[in-house]
Amino acid sequence: MRIAAAAALLALTGCGAQARAGHGSAGSATPTPAVSPVATAGARAQLAGLRAVERHPGGPVYDRDAFGEAWADTDHNGCNQRDDVLLRDAVAGTATTRQQGRCDHDVVAGTWIDPYTGRTLTFTDLKDLHQAQAIQIDHVVPLAEAWLSGASAWPAERRKGFATDLGELLAVDGPTNASKSDDDPAAWRPRQAFQCEYAARWIATKARWDLGVDASERRALEEMLGVC
Repeated sequence: MRIAAAAALLALTGCGAQARAGHGSAGSATPTPAVSPVATAGARAQLAGLRAVERHPGGPVYDRDAFGEAWADTDHNGCNQRDDVLLRDAVAGTATTRQQGRCDHDVVAGTWIDPYTGRTLTFTDLKDLHQAQAIQIDHVVPLAEAWLSGASAWPAERRKGFATDLGELLAVDGPTNASKSDDDPAAWRPRQAFQCEYAARWIATKARWDLGVDASERRALEEMLGVC
């Protein structure tokens, strides 16, 4: 990415970023494949095994900088994590890429299905900041929520690894990402058709990184698994 544009872009495209409507075209909601009964049972078992935490208002103050550089290339493929996720999540055959430095898939255009709303998002020039703001890379478990769930006690390298974990990153609609902000499932949920997969992703991330859940969060996750 160009240095000047990238600085602005990276500040706007993380979870909880503020965004204005972009040039994406909004289509009808797209069905989401159901999570299998086996996967659902696994998610329930993982949820049962997550340790309980209490949320104390007087706890450590969230520090975004403690999670390292936004979208750092921690898998060392030459591309930052934003481009990795954009390419992975694009509708097959729609992504336009180009070489930029060591990156062989700098994504400049394409079509995506926003998992949170089901809308179709099409962009013609992601080097245009207005369009780039309209498709963002979301941390399913927001960094601020992870901080309260145990990440505040982690060393810097572990927090950096969490922030760039491709398993919990999704390309989503920018304004929807802004509405989600740093909320947990007790405060924000995607469309019902995606709630099962969303809960499974949230739980798998917390299990993978040994993060805790509070009582209201656990109840909300159990409810979302109930739609599977």
